[in-house]
Amino acid sequence: MDFEPVHPAHAPAALVQSAEMSVLTYNVKGLPWPIARGRGEALREIGRELATLRREGREPDVVLIQEGFRQEIADLVRESGYRYWARGPSRGLRNLTGGGLHVLSDEPIVDVKAAAFRNCAGLDCLANKGAMLVRLAPEGLPTPVDVVNTHMNARKASRAPLSQTLPAHQAQTRELFQFIKAHREPAAPMVVGGDFNIRNSPARYYYQALGRPYTVVGEFCHQPEAACGDGASDLHAEPWLRRQDLQAFQPGAVQVQPVRAEMLFTGQDRPMLSDHEGYLVRYRLSWSATTLAAYRPAPGVEVKPQFGKWGVKVAWKR
Repeated sequence: MDFEPVHPAHAPAALVQSAEMSVLTYNVKGLPWPIARGRGEALREIGRELATLRREGREPDVVLIQEGFRQEIADLVRESGYRYWARGPSRGLRNLTGGGLHVLSDEPIVDVKAAAFRNCAGLDCLANKGAMLVRLAPEGLPTPVDVVNTHMNARKASRAPLSQTLPAHQAQTRELFQFIKAHREPAAPMVVGGDFNIRNSPARYYYQALGRPYTVVGEFCHQPEAACGDGASDLHAEPWLRRQDLQAFQPGAVQVQPVRAEMLFTGQDRPMLSDHEGYLVRYRLSWSATTLAAYRPAPGVEVKPQFGKWGVKVAWKR
């Protein structure tokens, strides 16, 4: 969906409208055998857990999955009940396996962009780790929503020395920024999530931090006035450095702001299903005629999603 700016002399006053959207990012440890054993049943159980949340009316609107390399990911998706599924980057794009990234959504997926990182180190070079951008068309929203999923180079797990993994991660950071800037729809609110592999590494987390095309949820919510429950009460000076997984956001013509964050699948009442917890953030989307006045959809574009075995293929009809 293309937008072009307009500059009305007087934007009409309008009541602010709002909606909420919840996003879960979850590294499911879907590594192939023999690297990981017994993961097929664990992936199916994750799908059943998501289905339980759905029955209770608590399912995330969007699920971002990392390390989904196994065929049982299809079982997870089927069990979970999500209507739309996209994956990327694909096998053979650069390396031996796909990127293991998947996006599940109850809202229509109308476009997908994916790219493998050109830089990598160690065992991570066997997979097409990278980024994918999924464009959603939620009913009732005046613009699409762009959602970015990513998985970046590991440290110890990559079996490569720090002298290789740190430059690779920093190069991937630059590539992620470039990918977002190249494919994001400026009018659309954006949410970014994934396994950034930054825990306890300021050198990774703060690299080119001032140039980020997004705001990290943990930093935003650490402000006492934010009151969204992600680190605000944590006595640690930089709680975002205590996890591998991050979410971030950026407004467009529609504003977006986190209002609540929590961890799922923590293993408190049952064994953990992965070596990561699920990180869920609820966002408030808000807009008015004033905020929308700077954008107008280009006419004559129709989007027709076509569904293949592994998710979404998008055809554009003019």
